[in-house]
Amino acid sequence: MNLVSQYFRSAFSVDSVIFGFDESDLKVLLIYRGADPYKGTWALPGDLVRLDEDLDESARRVLKELTGLSNVFMEQIHTFGKVDRHPMGRVITVAYYSLVKISDFKINPSSWAKDAKWHSINKIPKLPFDHNEILEFAKTKLKEKVRHQPIGFELLPEKFSLTEIQHLYESVLEIEMDKRNFRKKLLAMDLLVDSGISQNAVAHRPAKLFSFDKKKYKSLIKKGFSFEL
Repeated sequence: MNLVSQYFRSAFSVDSVIFGFDESDLKVLLIYRGADPYKGTWALPGDLVRLDEDLDESARRVLKELTGLSNVFMEQIHTFGKVDRHPMGRVITVAYYSLVKISDFKINPSSWAKDAKWHSINKIPKLPFDHNEILEFAKTKLKEKVRHQPIGFELLPEKFSLTEIQHLYESVLEIEMDKRNFRKKLLAMDLLVDSGISQNAVAHRPAKLFSFDKKKYKSLIKKGFSFEL
C-alpha cells in the first residue's frame, strides 16, 4: 500500500450531545447500544458518516434514526481524534450539541439503539469511547453560551416565574445562585415583560409571571451580552 492510500483508511463519525430541560433539571439524551462495540452500554447517539453525505446531514440522520428526534437545531462544537478512541480502527468524530425542551419531543429509539432515555446531568454513567470527554466539553460550551446569549424562550412555559428561570440557569451552570442578585441582574437586562398575572393553585405565595420581550430577546441572541453571575 502506498503512502497516499494510507491516508484514506480513516473513518468519520458524528456524535450528538442533546441537552434537555424539563423545568426542573438539566438532562442529556443517551441511547442503549444494541450493537458492538460496547454493546449493552449507554452512550451518546452517534454513528459513522456515510460516504455520500455531509457532516450536518449525517448528524441529523443519525439522531433521527437512533432516537426519533428531528427538526433539532444542532451546533458543531469540536472534533475528537485520539488515535485509539475507537477499538475497531481510526475513527475521527465531529461532535454536535443542542439544548431543547424535553416536553416538545417524543423519543422513539430504533435501528441498533435498543432504548433512548433522558439522564440527569448529575447521574451520568461511564460511557464508551470518549463520550464522557465529549459530554464534558459540551457542558463547558453550554455554560459559556448561557453567559453570553439569553436562553429560556424555547425551554420555559410562555409565562414563567423568576424562580423557574433561575432554576434553568442553576441547572445549566451547576451552581446555586443568590436569589436577590440573580433577579437584580436579570431585570436589569430589560428583557422580561410583567404579564400582570400570578401563579394559581400553588401551596406557597403566588409568584408573578413574566414573559420574554420577543424583539429584545432576538436582538440579544444576535449581538450577545455579558451576564456574569
